[in-house]
Amino acid sequence: MASTETKADDLAGLEAGLDALDAVQVRRTPLREVLLGKVLPPAVAVVLVVLVWQLLVWAKVTDDYKLPPPSAVWDSAKDMWLRGTLLEVIWTSVSRGLLGFLMAVVIGTPLGLLVARVKVVRAAIGPILSGLQSLPSVAWVAPAIIWLGLDDRTMYAVILLGAVPSVANGLVSGVDQVPPLFLRAGRTIGATGLRGTWHIVLPAALPGYLAGLKQGWAFSWRSLMAAEIIASSPDLGLGLGQFLENGRNNFDMPGIFLAILLILFVGIAIDLLIFSPLERRVLRSRGLLVKS
Repeated sequence: MASTETKADDLAGLEAGLDALDAVQVRRTPLREVLLGKVLPPAVAVVLVVLVWQLLVWAKVTDDYKLPPPSAVWDSAKDMWLRGTLLEVIWTSVSRGLLGFLMAVVIGTPLGLLVARVKVVRAAIGPILSGLQSLPSVAWVAPAIIWLGLDDRTMYAVILLGAVPSVANGLVSGVDQVPPLFLRAGRTIGATGLRGTWHIVLPAALPGYLAGLKQGWAFSWRSLMAAEIIASSPDLGLGLGQFLENGRNNFDMPGIFLAILLILFVGIAIDLLIFSPLERRVLRSRGLLVKS
């Protein structure tokens, strides 16, 4: 009798625990908590970096023309803003980078699926993709100029050669991590071929695929900057890479520092505005993120 009561109590406790799990509510993070937890730390870090930078200038660790003060970089940015060229320079590079990245996704996604799902293709192309991913994208700039000339085709070719392998390898890694049970369950309900790929493989491989997309964007942006620095031409317009190279040619250290900061800012902004929300959405859909 006591044993029966103990089992009943255990079952009741288990049911209560399951009910508690089901009752977990996703709540919106208060604005104050967001500001304190996500906005304040990076803002403090930026202030500290600028302060250390200014202290180094005051300490005269090197000549002023080698390390300009933050105020000189700010004046350079303000001057470009007043002349109406700041946003134009940023948009020239951002539009190229995003378009090239989207083309890399369109090419790299089916290529990654093909490599992941067909053993013969993986044996033939897999090592080449890994080799291309490790090859510095700047190596493609010279042949791209010779083949395509000094125009936007060169920029996009360099971006694709740098980003496609990362997108494809990221998807391959994600597919390799899909539990075989998912595939068997999909076959049981008739999800085979393209239907199984769309409804089973891709959703299960999403975390690895998203990591590949992030890396693909990083390669796209770095490849573009390398191409803009080397392939300088008035016909290409003034992008951030060419702006940086112009600063070097003119020995304009405030302009060089401004270009570096703008390149860094764009990279951070794309991550915060695009990839971080996607990551949170994926984690939330898998029950790995309680707060929204």
